[in-house]
Amino acid sequence: MVTGASKGIGSAIAKELAKEGVRVFVTARNQQSLDSLSNEIVTEGNLAPIVFTQDLLAPNAPHIIATAALAALGHIDILINNAGQSQPVDVAGPEEPWTKSMALDFERPRLLTQALLPHFIARKQGTILNLTSTYELRSLNVSAIAKAAMAMWSKQLAGELGKYGIRVNCLQPGLIDTENIRPYFPGDERRKYAESEIPLQDFGEVQDMANMAVFLVSPRAKYITGTVSVVDGGGSRSAF
Repeated sequence: MVTGASKGIGSAIAKELAKEGVRVFVTARNQQSLDSLSNEIVTEGNLAPIVFTQDLLAPNAPHIIATAALAALGHIDILINNAGQSQPVDVAGPEEPWTKSMALDFERPRLLTQALLPHFIARKQGTILNLTSTYELRSLNVSAIAKAAMAMWSKQLAGELGKYGIRVNCLQPGLIDTENIRPYFPGDERRKYAESEIPLQDFGEVQDMANMAVFLVSPRAKYITGTVSVVDGGGSRSAF
């Protein structure tokens, strides 16, 4: 299952999984974009994904999505919590952006995961990959704060679930060329920023994220759990 799969990183991950022969359950709010993704996957000769349109913030959405996925697939081996959106805020602003973004970027993925955990535990297998966010922002962004909570929760969850053969990891993007990022770097700003701040001299592509995501949920990563993997062209400056 891939959430937030209608565009950007989520769409790229779904397509890459399909290339590996995975039957993918894709969910997001936009039916038209999901249908377009499905057509791309089928056109490339891969298994048709199961498309399920659902707003993750709607009442009871995590339970609805989990129930639909299990009914359609029979069992789930991989959960990729990708849904989320950048949410800059003022230092003293209204509460609504905080409430909405904390729900979208942490609470709802947590509830969706918890709805599927009994299934994973009963089968004694499964892998969960949570998309997080850069921690080096210099301005307030609720999404980044929620994703920091996601990283800590994921590490703790990995500690609890290892005995059941379940792996939990995070994937942290740097500046990836998506609709979320482009408005913040108009004109020549992207080149200027990349040349001064990113050793590889440019923003990443969604395919870079998809490549790492598919590795982390594959059997090749069977001894990797409780980690945060970074795809950022070398832009991180922290010691570890």
